[in-house]
Amino acid sequence: MISITKNVISKVTEYPTYSVIEIIPQIVAPKVGIDVNELLLDQHFYGVDQTKLVNIVQNKDLETLHRSGGVKGLAKTLCTDLENGINGQDLDERTAVFGSNTYEKPPPKGLFYFVVEAFKDVTILILMGCAVLSLVFGIKEDGIKDGWYEGGSILLAVFLVIVVSAASNFRQEKQFHNLSKISSNIKIDVVREGRRQKISIFNIVVGDVVVLNVGDQIPADGLFIDGNSLLVDESSMTGESDQIDVNAVSNPFLVSGAKVADGHCRMLVLSVGMNTGWGKMMSSITGDNKEQTPLQSRLNKLTSSIGKVGLAVAFLVLVVMMIRYFTGNTEDENGNREYNGKRTSVNEILDAVTGIFSAAVTIVVVAIPEGLPLAVTLTLAYSMKRMMGDQAMVRKLSACETMGSATVICTDKTGTLTMNQMTVTKFWLGLEYMEAHSSNVVAPKVLELLHEAVGFNTTGTVFKHVSRLLPEYSGSPTEKAILSWAVEDLNMDMEKLKQSSTVVHVETFNSKKKRSGVSIRRTNDNTIHVHWKGAAEMILAMCSKYYNSNGCESVIDNVSRTQLENIIEGMAAGSLRCIAFAHKKVLEGTDDQTLTEDGLTLLGIVGLKDPCRSGSKKAIETCRFAGVQIKMITGDNVFTAKAIATECGILESGQEVCEDEVVEGVQFRNFTDEERMQKVDKIRVMARSSPFDKLLMVKCLKQKGHVVAVTGDGTNDAPALKEADIGLSMGIQGTEVAKQSSDIVILDDDIASVSTVLMWGRCVYNNIQKFIQFQLTVNVAALVINFTAAVTSGDVPLTAVQLLWVNLIMDTLGALALATERPTKELLNKPPVGRVEPLITNIMWRNLLAQAIFQITVLLAFQFKGKAIFNVDERVKNTIIFNTFVLCQVFNEFNSRKLEKRNIFEGVHKNRLFVGIIGITLLLQIVMVEFLKNFADTERLNVVQWGICVAIAALSWPIGWFMKLIPVPDKPFLNYIKV
Repeated sequence: MISITKNVISKVTEYPTYSVIEIIPQIVAPKVGIDVNELLLDQHFYGVDQTKLVNIVQNKDLETLHRSGGVKGLAKTLCTDLENGINGQDLDERTAVFGSNTYEKPPPKGLFYFVVEAFKDVTILILMGCAVLSLVFGIKEDGIKDGWYEGGSILLAVFLVIVVSAASNFRQEKQFHNLSKISSNIKIDVVREGRRQKISIFNIVVGDVVVLNVGDQIPADGLFIDGNSLLVDESSMTGESDQIDVNAVSNPFLVSGAKVADGHCRMLVLSVGMNTGWGKMMSSITGDNKEQTPLQSRLNKLTSSIGKVGLAVAFLVLVVMMIRYFTGNTEDENGNREYNGKRTSVNEILDAVTGIFSAAVTIVVVAIPEGLPLAVTLTLAYSMKRMMGDQAMVRKLSACETMGSATVICTDKTGTLTMNQMTVTKFWLGLEYMEAHSSNVVAPKVLELLHEAVGFNTTGTVFKHVSRLLPEYSGSPTEKAILSWAVEDLNMDMEKLKQSSTVVHVETFNSKKKRSGVSIRRTNDNTIHVHWKGAAEMILAMCSKYYNSNGCESVIDNVSRTQLENIIEGMAAGSLRCIAFAHKKVLEGTDDQTLTEDGLTLLGIVGLKDPCRSGSKKAIETCRFAGVQIKMITGDNVFTAKAIATECGILESGQEVCEDEVVEGVQFRNFTDEERMQKVDKIRVMARSSPFDKLLMVKCLKQKGHVVAVTGDGTNDAPALKEADIGLSMGIQGTEVAKQSSDIVILDDDIASVSTVLMWGRCVYNNIQKFIQFQLTVNVAALVINFTAAVTSGDVPLTAVQLLWVNLIMDTLGALALATERPTKELLNKPPVGRVEPLITNIMWRNLLAQAIFQITVLLAFQFKGKAIFNVDERVKNTIIFNTFVLCQVFNEFNSRKLEKRNIFEGVHKNRLFVGIIGITLLLQIVMVEFLKNFADTERLNVVQWGICVAIAALSWPIGWFMKLIPVPDKPFLNYIKV
């Protein structure tokens, strides 16, 4: 039936399209149940073999490509106009027939996965073993009604710890999944309906004409249509680092996932998504994020070291308590001796041994600060989410904390310090300054050459919309500015221009030579003309003549060369980027593949204004105030660089610039190694720099011990971005290669966002230090109290359930409270941390030991004299110790908010989460003491006893305030021990 329908369709092609649509449902659909829309799609792309399209590129099959009519033949098959692209009306049809440009990612891990992972923790397994033993012996001893309390309590506490830990890790995984979606949503240039436009990589369809430039990632499998000097890096797919030459004759195949290393082109998309090798490879990647940041590694070492101490202490307690029990030195609650040799039953011995083992495990539980890695996870997850709101997308976790240690930021100029919104403000034709709309003054011959120089030697495009008066420009900001100037001031018509000449050869822009060239053949007289465009002083050096406005050529002698150099310097000193155009008519028979570079005639010089961002100066002042040096590295000439640097505050205005503060790239690379190391700190601006110079500076700064952050947007910045401690790429103008080489993407390309990232980095580090101080105070105090009590009296005042409870509220809620403090300006008052400063500073040791000694002293006094002091029994005394211990941590949480400042309440009202967590902790503690008697092994306390607990805990505040008056030496505390 389908074949009959196709025959019907072929016979009625002379009729309007609507008649075909009417025939199909009447003849076919009612009889065979075929969906009309599907049939229409089939006839729209009739004869398209999708498997063949996929195999042509994947097998690089030139023979099949030629049999299919080459690129033009396949474009016709896919209903694509190679000049104007697809019409944009059949996107849904193309997606339905050929698939979308997405790949099937494995689903993110569920909550259950993280619950299972949490169960693998050794401490948790030991506790669960103790809980099961306790449950068995408890039920056997006291019956099921009362015997399950202790074992059940431990199991419930363990369950809560697992759920909180799993929920935290699950949330982080979800956040990473969302961030990866954003980071993989690349914008790419396509031509549709004759207009060049940016779309998401996910919206590309088969038949699209895609425009690729240096640094772009190839978004799908396709074929080279046209372009110049195209070199592609396929290492991401093949593992081979060699760059592959792609052209229309011998190798027109473009593979998705590869990157454009040089040149530019247009490509026809043949297959997308899961039909490409890149899609299949990406769908097989699980996306596991096992990365550990340096700080997490350091904390894991710290946790491991403390854990070893805890195990040693626990083993000692186990041995001492066993000896005490079996030598008859322990008594039960009624004062009776527990072990009486053979008169003691096996069940009683097993109960006692289980209790002793449980006490030892309890010490391990309290000794291991499981909350430290959790605090880092929470801090980084919270900071990443907030940084997204502050226009910074973190690609690599370690960058969050490393940025806080940055001592130098090497920043680009264009788009970072400036707005990257170029406009041509000055035009010099030879030695004559031309006013706006100068097309009437310039000789037709020169005007024609200027049109050619701009229209052919460009990677931008001009699109004239039927319904709009002004044309639409695309390309880089520099290209768009020059094109709009040529169209609006010089009356350039791109359509006529393309008809008048054809391009013979193109030399793409090179960051080393700072220029691009093109040779064209005029159709009217068959003559060949070479045009160069680039940095004004570079182009001027290639010229021996210049044009006047009347069309005459003048020789550039020493006087006129000096005048022209002064014109360039004057524009540059006014913070203009200077671009010059040069031309030469070449003889027939000259090698088409090499463009002549000498004896050129200067066509003109334009000055482009790129205004500084309004927040640049303030952001640089902020970084300077924070002790971070700012160095500007730019490809512009030294005069433009100085002007922008002064305007942004990198150089002081009104002061004479020191000779060593501003250098050119060529000077810097020609220094000896010793000279470079001597001068690198003094340099503030490096002009006319190549990517190699930027990389060299980063290496020198790192050798001197600096923590270096680098901003960049181009493919050539990738080596410096990778070499730096923190690479910051630009989200708007940045190439895909630059973004993938970086650690953080600045979404708005603004230096102000760089200073915000700096503040966030310090905030992350500072928040983690706060929590370390808080957590270790809890661990030290609990460890010493339980160890001392166990060894001296054979009993531990803080039970396993109580310590698990402390671990839960202090590790999790405490981490959440302290890890989510927002950055404040005071973080920038101190110099950066650098590489070598210890994680636990002398200030933290002072605060930590003061609070731990206070808690140990008070609680041990309660342990040994509590019954007499409060006139209570053992259970009430232990409840008072537990309650006072928890309240001490709650009050100490306020102390931990400020490591050095004495006013610990400053800004507390702004952090609602902190206040809420303190409130929840107090509420839960009241419930534990007053209502969960059997679960928590506590007794109810009266108002006086509560008052005593609160009053003693509140002493943490004045002690903390007084201790901050005591100065500490700069030399790290642990260094004294090593000596």
